[in-house]
Amino acid sequence: MKSIHLILSAFLALSTSFSTFAQTSTLTKTEPRRIEVTGFSEIEITPDELYFTISLREYFKDEKNQKDKVIISTLEKQLMQAISEAGLPKEALRVSGVGGYQQQWEKKKNPATFLESKQYELKVERADKLDGILSKVDSRGIEYASMNRMDHSKKEEFKKQVKINALKDAREKATYLLEAINEKIGPVLLIHELEDNASYPVPMYKTMRMASADMVMESAPDSNLDYQKIKLSYRMQAVFEIK
Repeated sequence: MKSIHLILSAFLALSTSFSTFAQTSTLTKTEPRRIEVTGFSEIEITPDELYFTISLREYFKDEKNQKDKVIISTLEKQLMQAISEAGLPKEALRVSGVGGYQQQWEKKKNPATFLESKQYELKVERADKLDGILSKVDSRGIEYASMNRMDHSKKEEFKKQVKINALKDAREKATYLLEAINEKIGPVLLIHELEDNASYPVPMYKTMRMASADMVMESAPDSNLDYQKIKLSYRMQAVFEIK
């Protein structure tokens, strides 16, 4: 009986010691001191991919009598030939839409005539390329041409570099803030990528319209000014340990 009592006493003493050790370990285990900062970086790039919408439309050479119709396939061949002569691959042009309308003159004399129209998207690296291409297409068959969007062929590479620069900015910021209070930066504990912020310029339009046989193609005068640049900006949030 005495031995059982001694065993129980020893067990209670061991349990108390373990509990005390666990509490002491919990109290001495503290979270590392840390600093949280946000880095920022921004870059502006000049677009090298300009996307134009070109609309071709059938028409009559003799509009009054609805004779000698220039069909859409003829205009399309002219456009494709002009693109080839400009040194652009055929992939630069693709069909984006097809439509048309009925042209009806004197109902008693002439039946309604359907004139087909076709829209294309053309990708060029410079706007002046478009002028040379459209100058080789029958101007009366060009309904309109307008720029609808801009982009850059290496945009993803620029995005990566901007994010890297933003993260470097966060580390630099944490470093000089800690130095101001005689502390030193430690290893990074957390990196959080915030939402990207890409600003694309509003396209400038250059429109050409066909109204009658006597109207020539009208276009805005050429300009030597650069297009508005694409702006890429990123914020990177980082948490560093304080040594």
